[in-house]
Amino acid sequence: MAQEEVDKKAPMRLFIDCNCDKNFLRQEIKYVGHVRDQAQANIKLFIYDITNGSGGRTFDLEFEGKGDYKNISNRLSYDTTANMTSDEVRKGLLKKVQSGLLEYVLKSGLADDITYTVNQSGMTEVQEIDFTDPWNNWIFEVFGSADLGRESSRKDFKYRLGFESDHVTENWRIRTDLGLFKSDSEYETDGVIYTSERFRYFADGSIVRSLSDHWSTGIFTGLRHDTFTNLDFRYYLQPAIEFNIYPYKEVLRREIVFAYKIGYFHNDYIETTIFDKLEEGVYNHSLDMQVRYRQQWGNLYARIIGSSFLSDFSKNRLQLNSNVNVRLLKGLAVRFASRYEIIRDQINLPGGDASIEDVLLQQKQIATAYQLGFSVGLSYTFGSAFNNIINTRL
Repeated sequence: MAQEEVDKKAPMRLFIDCNCDKNFLRQEIKYVGHVRDQAQANIKLFIYDITNGSGGRTFDLEFEGKGDYKNISNRLSYDTTANMTSDEVRKGLLKKVQSGLLEYVLKSGLADDITYTVNQSGMTEVQEIDFTDPWNNWIFEVFGSADLGRESSRKDFKYRLGFESDHVTENWRIRTDLGLFKSDSEYETDGVIYTSERFRYFADGSIVRSLSDHWSTGIFTGLRHDTFTNLDFRYYLQPAIEFNIYPYKEVLRREIVFAYKIGYFHNDYIETTIFDKLEEGVYNHSLDMQVRYRQQWGNLYARIIGSSFLSDFSKNRLQLNSNVNVRLLKGLAVRFASRYEIIRDQINLPGGDASIEDVLLQQKQIATAYQLGFSVGLSYTFGSAFNNIINTRL
């Protein structure tokens, strides 16, 4: 047997799992065979992404070879900013994917077809870049929106204004969030017109300090006015501490986080509450646990938050949220999402019975003991697993 036959590798068959433009990657990377079933791939690429300090996304690319390429693996990172367009993001990600595939190409039968080009002038430009950040790692966003809707018996007008800032370094994260929301609704039935006005403004801020690879601490504060929840004015202050079982550098793949907050809030009410209060101050605390896994078999997210008043543990709240996406076998995937909340701390509810306007137009918060939601989805994809043609016509 000839030596070249012994060294000849199987054609590259690439499986990509990501929250990205897969069609663009398949269209631009034509020198590999793209498969939709990872069992048929000899190169697997899993791309995990998360928000970064610049307001963009950080993509973590993990390459894993199988069969003739089993000893080849690679891990790359790609950062985007909030100012980048979606086209700039996908082109940058494409370059990173192509870089990660280079070692596989060198081991394949395509090695002799590679043309190497190094742009010396481009390298000089990169080396001469001044990396001084005039914004000192601060990101700002100002936004606004207006929504007008009308039917024969109903009309709505809403507007929203907001401002956000975020300062992120290895040791600090400082955030502020300001918002204003106004909603006017009118509903007519049997010649009777019902009107509703909802108004809310808020300001929240936090300072978080990293203590180690597993621990961090911070303080949260804010104020709020909300006609829907009967709050004329509210302010709060909450110190917090957080522990991550895994090092924070693994957050793209997995995290199990426990956060404990304890603090004080003061409420001034618009109407007298069901407990005959126009104002009150409360000390409370909460424990928040989050579990997140991004793995080859799928994604798992679960969050449990328990809170109560320190002076009266019977006034408490328990929130459970989960989302599971599991790839069972070839082309078969199942998705579950659930939300459950036990509510026993609605001290802000106004006294008296809710009017028809309150019910129809959701003008005020209504008493409830729980909230529940659940969804399930199943998908199965079958057919050709090797078609690389991209055609978006009609």
